Amino acid sequence: MTEQAMNQQTGHPAIGGGLLVVAQWEAKAEEVDRVAEILRGFLPQAQREPGVKLFLISRARDNPAQFLFYELFRDEAAFRAHQESAHFKRYIAEQALPLLSRRERAQYALL
Repeated sequence: MTEQAMNQQTGHPAIGGGLLVVAQWEAKAEEVDRVAEILRGFLPQAQREPGVKLFLISRARDNPAQFLFYELFRDEAAFRAHQESAHFKRYIAEQALPLLSRRERAQYALL
């Protein structure tokens, strides 16, 4: 599918279109609880951003070091604004990322 075709997709009728970002983190073994604490402080602020349609963070039941992010933004500009927000810089860039052993992200267009 071409980029133009992806941008023309409308998404789910109740949600509309948007940019979906899925991230998977794995915390260093000795930092698992600290990462969870940081994310509990970050999540409510991320959910209140004007361009955020849905923002969920979950933790694997069988491995508490693994975290899954499911983030739906209005558009690419909202995602960029999210990454430039003070709370993203403070909680994620400064505090959480150094405590991870793995971080993967992928972006999706809604069908």
